[in-house]
Amino acid sequence: MKKLLLLFIVLVLTFPVFAQDARSVCLKVNELNNRVLNSTVKRLDAAKQFKTLIDQLDKIIPKPVAFGPWAFPLKGYNSNAIGGTNGNGYSDKGYNYLDGNKHTAHPAHDIFIRDKNQDGIDDKTGTPVNVLAIEDGVVIACSSQWEPASTMRGGKFIWVYHPEGFISYYAHNQVIFVQPGDGVKQGQKIAEVGRTGLNAYKKRSPTHLHFSAFHIKDGLPVPFNPYRQLVKSTAQ
Repeated sequence: MKKLLLLFIVLVLTFPVFAQDARSVCLKVNELNNRVLNSTVKRLDAAKQFKTLIDQLDKIIPKPVAFGPWAFPLKGYNSNAIGGTNGNGYSDKGYNYLDGNKHTAHPAHDIFIRDKNQDGIDDKTGTPVNVLAIEDGVVIACSSQWEPASTMRGGKFIWVYHPEGFISYYAHNQVIFVQPGDGVKQGQKIAEVGRTGLNAYKKRSPTHLHFSAFHIKDGLPVPFNPYRQLVKSTAQ
């Protein structure tokens, strides 16, 4: 009993340190990501910095014991809402993280909501659609600001690092509820679907969540097609 009590005291005393360290690293990732998007950092420097920061974060965040199916990233929806046929809207050809806002690929699935009048409100429920974290993780970058005159294509976005070694990305949100360094749980509300972003804002674009997933390879985010995981995910 004394050993258990001692272990509990150690965990209570050390957890805030881990949380503080993780937030510090995430804030640096967020700053670097903004510089990559705005092309204000040299590519080689950005690559080195990103690898260093992710390595640091990977040492701080505890690894999950087991992996299960993802939570579908939109509350009240399932994989039937994914655009295209059998996920053919995904195309990562030519994508490079270091291109920032200048890349022309679409390494993502657009998940459409019921919103014929494009007001960001679900036509069936009469409420905004919640964006959910697909797995436990920590927010490493996000942007809660976007103006229609901006050329940034992601609009209000969120990057979540998952300790099993990948990143999920949620873009075009109307409002976000997290910030860099926040831990998130699977199925947690992190945003509401919106129409922010250069192309998503235009009338020709139906309201949707832009969802991507990235493995970490050679220290940088490299996209992979998450269609199978989305199909197998659990509707919330």
